[in-house]
Amino acid sequence: MKILVVDDMSSMRQVMNHMLTSLGYNNPDEASCGLQALKMLRLSDYDLLITDLHMPNLNGEQLLSKVRGDKDLHKLPVLMVSSEDDKAKIMGLIAGEVTGFMVKPFSLNTLKKQLSWIQSKTNIA
Repeated sequence: MKILVVDDMSSMRQVMNHMLTSLGYNNPDEASCGLQALKMLRLSDYDLLITDLHMPNLNGEQLLSKVRGDKDLHKLPVLMVSSEDDKAKIMGLIAGEVTGFMVKPFSLNTLKKQLSWIQSKTNIA
């Protein structure tokens, strides 16, 4: 499975990449902002987008909107990650067709469960 990890904090990208690698998902790509991620998504085929919600320039919600509005990307599974605790905001993301949502901090087991659920829902390997 080809995964793109997007977070403006390099330490969070490193943690996520380490977790993914320990779960057997090798060589995830990474982007430091939504704008960079959108360019990468349009240049290469990805099976999953894991993105932070709060980022400068193009945040996770805006990135999700652009992905869902793109004829070539609209079916891409998107796992949103955030420390957001506003239930209305989270429900809005779900209505915006986010595939999964994890609250920071999260454990390896939580990530594993989310990935398994997304794979079963979307039939990606």
